[in-house]
Amino acid sequence: MTLARTTSVAVLGVSGQLVEIQVDLTDGLPGVTMIGLPDAALHEARDRIRSAIQNSGEAWPTRRLTLALLPATLPKRGSMFDVALAVGVLTAAGAVPAEPLADVVLLGELGLDGGLRPTRGVLPAVIAAGRAGIRRVVVPVGNLAEATLVPDIDVRGVRDLADLLAFLRGEDDRTVAGRPDGPAREVPGPDLADVVGQTVGRRALEVAAAGGHHLLFTGPPGTGKTMLAERLPGLLPPLAVEEALEVTAVHSVAGRLDPDAALLRRPPFEAPHHTASAAALVGGGSPYARPGAVSLSHRGILFLDEAPEFQGGVLDALRQPLESGEVAIARSGGVMRYPARFQLVLAANPCPCAAPAGEGECRCTSTAKRRYFGRLSGPLLDRVDLQVSLQPVSPADLLDAAGAAETSATVAARVRAARTAAAARLSGTGWRINADVPGPQLRSRWRLPAAVTSQADLQLDRGTLSARGYDRVLRVAWSVSDLAGRDRPVRGDVDEAVALRSRWTTR
Repeated sequence: MTLARTTSVAVLGVSGQLVEIQVDLTDGLPGVTMIGLPDAALHEARDRIRSAIQNSGEAWPTRRLTLALLPATLPKRGSMFDVALAVGVLTAAGAVPAEPLADVVLLGELGLDGGLRPTRGVLPAVIAAGRAGIRRVVVPVGNLAEATLVPDIDVRGVRDLADLLAFLRGEDDRTVAGRPDGPAREVPGPDLADVVGQTVGRRALEVAAAGGHHLLFTGPPGTGKTMLAERLPGLLPPLAVEEALEVTAVHSVAGRLDPDAALLRRPPFEAPHHTASAAALVGGGSPYARPGAVSLSHRGILFLDEAPEFQGGVLDALRQPLESGEVAIARSGGVMRYPARFQLVLAANPCPCAAPAGEGECRCTSTAKRRYFGRLSGPLLDRVDLQVSLQPVSPADLLDAAGAAETSATVAARVRAARTAAAARLSGTGWRINADVPGPQLRSRWRLPAAVTSQADLQLDRGTLSARGYDRVLRVAWSVSDLAGRDRPVRGDVDEAVALRSRWTTR
């Protein structure tokens, strides 16, 4: 046979597309030509697959080879095509039968010794194969755990090219089927019971978890801003299977999955350093953009500690994904789209010197304080539903060992009940949590009486609330109502929502 076909997958962003690899073997001077918009790593595959084939005990054909990756207009990148290319060459040379390749996707990078090495993006590639109707996929053993997360797919893990060729020839089956190990055990996260005092901060955290609201903590060092933020994932419900697949696929593309990866059912938590660039935060790179922190925190929490220390342009880059829930990054190699539907939690000191309360006197001028906090732009803060100022814990709270605070499990149970109530109310709308509901719907379909919204109306008239801020107060009020088990907010719920957005100074 002089023409052979194999199938692999090209992953762009977190989406995969089937790629047919055609190998044509003709008479002429020995050489290899690869067409179909391959990148540099894929061009180098010619040398990798030659050495892998020869070191696996097979003969490299001494004729002219043309390798075509179709569709020709789709950019191809990375080393995931190595296995499909090598098998295609041997099939064209008649060393491998063509029949077993009719309904199988081949993924993986080849080492010079013929070993199959794990690559990024295997999970979205297997998802794409399943959606295309293919039910057999071959992957490196190192990627087997994540590949088997996709249901109804016969996934085989292979250690080296020789084992794969024996399997395709119907000889000794040395492939690995199923997960190589049991599911990875999740390590419990930090508990909310560790936080002493901070009644208002804990309440803001609970409301944020119930409605999916963005949150800002301000206060001197040592008031528990970071401790509270780190405990927010423990209050959120586990991810549904479809959501977990989305999150795990992003982490697969980013190369963040462990070899024994289980489905990521816990909402992720990302906390980039304040020196992070815009590319690190929203994604970037050349010629193909990789996911940034906003995508790695998809369906979870993005925590920016010392938020005013971030560059202004970096923070403002968050505004678009906060609204759309997606990042679209244009590069010469194409447009990469990554999901970015996350909860934003910001923490900020009240001034540049950040003098701990009671341990030193702040010497910052009022101008310096305004300039420092002014790095958080108005349009960004306007999108943050809850803005709470924390004060140092009182000695009585710190020394009262008997006054045990509620655990994360207790608060998480209330959050689950509140989210269930919100989901029932929003059934059939396409929205699932209060933070998703557009303002016009809150002011029409779920309009509240003027007597209930009087405090928010007053703030809107005074100009202390923008139109967007007014809508966000209404969203928070519905979350407060859901936590209380009410059918609709009362005046006290709206008043609390206004207070939680006003950065009140309280314990």
